[in-house]
Formats: sequence, structure tokens, C-alpha cells
Amino acid sequence: MGVPNDFEAVILDLDGVITQTAKVHAQAWKRLFDEYLAYREAQGMAGFAAFEIEGDYAEHVDGKPRYDGVRDFLSSRDIQLPRGEPSDPPGFRTVYALGNWKDELFRGLIDTQGVEVYKDTVEQIRRWRQPGG
Repeated sequence: MGVPNDFEAVILDLDGVITQTAKVHAQAWKRLFDEYLAYREAQGMAGFAAFEIEGDYAEHVDGKPRYDGVRDFLSSRDIQLPRGEPSDPPGFRTVYALGNWKDELFRGLIDTQGVEVYKDTVEQIRRWRQPGG
């Protein structure tokens, strides 16, 4: 079954469809939680156990809204924080603060290291832009 050629527009999600952002998201989550858990340990709270991309990322944060991922990961470590407000500045005090910090880390990683694209998706977009594509 072929794909019709008579469409006027295509809507694609940049995140995970055109760009390989999952790797960058995973790096940002790891940095966020490792720094947060190290901070807690330095304060005499629960012992540090590194965030594992292979396990924790897939199980607790991947595919979830950011603040739900924060809450779910913290719950997996028996850590409770107040939910806070969406306007909370990045930091350690609330779920929203941690989520906002993760977003800041993610944007910083994109700015400093960029993000890979899915070449086959970019090639398809180029084909669509050609006359008769």
C-alpha cells in the first residue's frame, strides 16, 4: 500500500522523530538526579545511589511528563518532596523545581553539544519538498 502524494502539509514531532533527543534527555535526567542525590547524601539524608540510564530512565521517566517523571523517580527511592508550583525556580526544594532544573540542563546540553538528527527522516522531508514528492 503506497503513501498518498496529494497532501498539502505534514506535521512531525521534532523531539524523537526528526531529532535524537532521547539521548540528551537521558543525560539531563542523569545529571539532575545524580547531583540531587549527592546533595541529599551531603546533607546526611538517604545514601547516594546513582541514576541509571539503563534502568531508571526507562522505568521512571521516559515518555512521561517531566514532573511526573521527577515524582516517580523520587518515589522509587522513597523520597517525598512537595509538588510546588510550575513557576518554582530550578533547584532541590520541590518536584517542580527539580523538573524545571532538568529542563534547564536539557537546553544547556542542546546548546553545548547539539543533537543528532534521524537522517532517514530528513531525507524523507526533502523528498516530500520535491515536486511530485
